[in-house]
Amino acid sequence: MEKSEVAKKIYEKAHITGEFRLRSGQTSNEYFDKYLFETEPQLLMEIAKQMKVLIPPETEVIAGLELGGIPVVTALSVETGLNAAYVRKKAKEYGTCKLAEGADINGKTVCVIEDVVTTGGQIIESVAAIRKRGAKVDTVLCVILRDSRAIDLLAAKGLKLLPAFTMEYIKESAAAL
Repeated sequence: MEKSEVAKKIYEKAHITGEFRLRSGQTSNEYFDKYLFETEPQLLMEIAKQMKVLIPPETEVIAGLELGGIPVVTALSVETGLNAAYVRKKAKEYGTCKLAEGADINGKTVCVIEDVVTTGGQIIESVAAIRKRGAKVDTVLCVILRDSRAIDLLAAKGLKLLPAFTMEYIKESAAAL
């Protein structure tokens, strides 16, 4: 499926309007409900195919951020054969008390996977936490970039943000097809 077709499908499946408070605290009159595209297997795999080419070749582990990044990183793991880790917002307080489940990230070159990014605040927090646990992280991929200012915010923390789609591209693709 062509990139513009995938973008159109994301729009049709997940774009909703109303009044929404974003994680960043901002308010928006439109929203991409990630769970609507992440729970449709064929669309999720098409998204993974688009994202696969963005993964740096030196990547040893791909790590999805809780919760929305988990289905995306799982699909990417299936698509690429790379081992996946699932990064919690905070370490479990019982059992193994891990912050990152799945593949070992200690000493590994890790590419972080997120779903929708506005400011990148959660990415900054999560990357700082996994870097403390030995992960080498300099690249983050996201399905949808809502606000391009996040690129500079993450760059200030030594992170390159690569979106599969921007919100503008998705909306343009939906209007054109």
